[in-house]
Amino acid sequence: MFAHSFRFNHHQFQSRMRSAFEPRKPRHPLLRFVLGVVGLGVLALLVMFSVFVGAAMIAVGLIYRLWSGRGRPLTRKAPQDPRVVEGEYQVVDRPVLDRADERPAGR
Repeated sequence: MFAHSFRFNHHQFQSRMRSAFEPRKPRHPLLRFVLGVVGLGVLALLVMFSVFVGAAMIAVGLIYRLWSGRGRPLTRKAPQDPRVVEGEYQVVDRPVLDRADERPAGR
């Protein structure tokens, strides 16, 4: 009899496990409505809490960024000559392909 107590395919074990994790709704309609409203209130409270936590995280990040960047200029100095454009350039060879008007007549 003891070996039958811990069989997982036994009907009694499955019904006990299912009932342990499956919440039952109350039968009274007014109590159902009240519990539904309470559930929606808890959901709204969690959403509002997460919005405030997210806004606080963004605010702390912006304050940290502004605080760590203080004392440094926002932009670099402009070059002495306004006609000079700074950048890195790379010289590229001419294309090796033949142009259409220079092709031999046999092709």
